[in-house]
Amino acid sequence: MSTVDPSSISLAVLPSPVPPALIRSRPPQPSIPQTKSERDQLLDAIRRGMASEKAVPPLSMEELGARATAALNEVGLADTYFDYAVVLVNNESWRDSLATVPFEKRLLLMPKCLREENRCPAPFDEFGLLCKQCGLCSIQDFQAEAERLGYAVLVAEGSALVMAMIQTGQIEAIVGISCMPVLEKTFPHVQAAAVPAVAVPLLQDDCIDTAVDVDWVWDYIHLQASDRSRRLDLGGLHDEVKEWFEPAALEALMGPAEGHAEQVAREWLAVGGRRWRPFLAAAVHAALEEGNPETTTSSEAIRKVAIAVECFHKASLVHDDIEDGDDERYGEPTLCGAHGIPIALNVGDVLIGEGYRMLAESGLAPERVTEAVREAATAQRLLCQGQGAELAWSRTPSRLSSRQVLEIFRLKTAPAFDVALQLAAIAAGRSEECREVLRAYSNAIGIAYQIKDDLEDLVEDAGFVRDAASRPSVLIALGAERARGDDRTMLSNLASGIPAESLTAEQLRTAISEAKADEKAALLLEAYKEEAVRALDGLDDPTLKGLLRRIVARIFNELAFDGYCREQEMKAQAREAADTNETAQVGPA
Repeated sequence: MSTVDPSSISLAVLPSPVPPALIRSRPPQPSIPQTKSERDQLLDAIRRGMASEKAVPPLSMEELGARATAALNEVGLADTYFDYAVVLVNNESWRDSLATVPFEKRLLLMPKCLREENRCPAPFDEFGLLCKQCGLCSIQDFQAEAERLGYAVLVAEGSALVMAMIQTGQIEAIVGISCMPVLEKTFPHVQAAAVPAVAVPLLQDDCIDTAVDVDWVWDYIHLQASDRSRRLDLGGLHDEVKEWFEPAALEALMGPAEGHAEQVAREWLAVGGRRWRPFLAAAVHAALEEGNPETTTSSEAIRKVAIAVECFHKASLVHDDIEDGDDERYGEPTLCGAHGIPIALNVGDVLIGEGYRMLAESGLAPERVTEAVREAATAQRLLCQGQGAELAWSRTPSRLSSRQVLEIFRLKTAPAFDVALQLAAIAAGRSEECREVLRAYSNAIGIAYQIKDDLEDLVEDAGFVRDAASRPSVLIALGAERARGDDRTMLSNLASGIPAESLTAEQLRTAISEAKADEKAALLLEAYKEEAVRALDGLDDPTLKGLLRRIVARIFNELAFDGYCREQEMKAQAREAADTNETAQVGPA
């Protein structure tokens, strides 16, 4: 742990703010994009701008504003978010400089409002909050990881103490977390000091029980010069991978479809979806090749590997839909719903064959093709074992615990992620060094992904009530373990495969909510995301490690936040009350 000697700090006079003021008057609307997807898109656009036109910090007022405006325009976000975009531009301008500063010369600065104010047991001294490691908020996790790396850590407000630490020479770079109003006040001081500093804005300008983009904090905390993953434009790569599945692109790479079965298979392969698995293959391969010219693979080879990954995945979806009796996917009829079960079974088999054909025709060295085929076959067996366990349960159901459900999730979902990662490593000739780490990472990602699906289905009612007793659900299993009274009986029956007559979506949601099963599932989701990140400690390649840490954030980026500044809300309520009172006093004409 890096420590700061309080006696060495002189609370010196702060430098004068840099005129003119950077931040414009803030409108009453939200100052931060409300979904993580929008925030990530904005950050990707800023990074693309930096890649095409390098920035040397500290940037001038004009350049910060120009780059912020360009990024907002590129992703179609409102000018409301200008201040926020400026902060991100400034962060990215310092990114490379921060990466070169040793961890032990960095400071992690967090606000006390990240804590749960009404439950936090931590006291304060003159230097800030003294965390008791109670586990109630994210402060503990950030502090523990930062101190493990060698950071000095402060949980305090204001810039005077920070500037004093900089002046002693003990701190050469800062990773900070703060709300937009505080950033507006402190920005000129940090800018004047020309210190490498990044600031992750809080997701609302509230002073109580606030939240922050955890993935961004982890990304900045772990920045190292040897990690070249930040050079990869993940947003652009994801868009490129999606283009590989356009009908014309598929035909160019796979050849024309022969016969009805192949034509239907090709059409199914081109249908929707987020393309996470082929994107993973392409991204991991790019990370392994970054700075390692001896691992170079042709672009056509990695495209065929990525398409093979999606062929295997789409085949499993065809068969799952038949086995589960699903009639709709991606908002469209399923293959069995549109063409009948015999054709759908045949098309699923065609896609498996196409996947192996793509690997065989990828152009990889013969020994790599052999290894890739073996890996794909292993993943196929594991996935079928997971689906088999679910089918066996549906035939002779029994009460499933949440732990048993998570194991089915691992078997059903993790292999599809793992095969994407492993095939990419094989294509790059780097599989031996990272096989077990990728396996552990995939297991955690696969379970987290299924938990996320359960939570989304509960909100969207995507067949959740209809399927409640026909397939394992971690929400129902947790609810059965935690509920009381009639809810416990109903949820226990569902967890045992016994349907509840006349059950409505609202009744099921209420039962799960009152048992706090949704809250527990959300905590499990975060725990498995963290487990995926921890699995990366076994990697020696900093670029691959950095990429996979960022991938966790990209896959699980669909969450929104509610509420803005409590102070502003209270003022609005006070104005409304005053207006109401005034109207009451005036009375009718």
